[in-house]
Amino acid sequence: MGKVSYYSVEGMRKLKDELGHLEHVERPRVSNDIAEARDKGDLSENAEYHAAKEEQSHLELKIAKLKEVVSNARIIDESLLDTSKILIHSIVKIKNTANNMEFTYTLVADSETNIKEGKLSVNSPIGKGLLGKEVGDIAEIEVPSGVLNFEILEISRG
Repeated sequence: MGKVSYYSVEGMRKLKDELGHLEHVERPRVSNDIAEARDKGDLSENAEYHAAKEEQSHLELKIAKLKEVVSNARIIDESLLDTSKILIHSIVKIKNTANNMEFTYTLVADSETNIKEGKLSVNSPIGKGLLGKEVGDIAEIEVPSGVLNFEILEISRG
């Protein structure tokens, strides 16, 4: 069994939508490409056929991995989560104590990570360093450039 990951309802929907697209759009397209290439004759020297077979192999691997992720995914009932501590799906406002810059992040599963949207993986160095902290705590987080200290200003739920 794979590692259980927790998702928002939206995150789970995106995973299932991607899987559906791969299975019902991409898989038939690749199968059609293989059939067309096969109809062109000698398979031993048919580059289109070999390229399509390789694409099929990569696609099937991607589908298998995504099916495993979906089968191990759980939807989190955010109403049951403690808001006094930072957990997955917490919205966290932090301040870098070195330069007083403030940031707001939502901690999410790896596949939901999107820095532009402020969604930070719980498995990233900063995400791991924030988990379990409370308002007023200072999180010392080791990053490639050294150690950063973040003061926890606010914790909320979406």
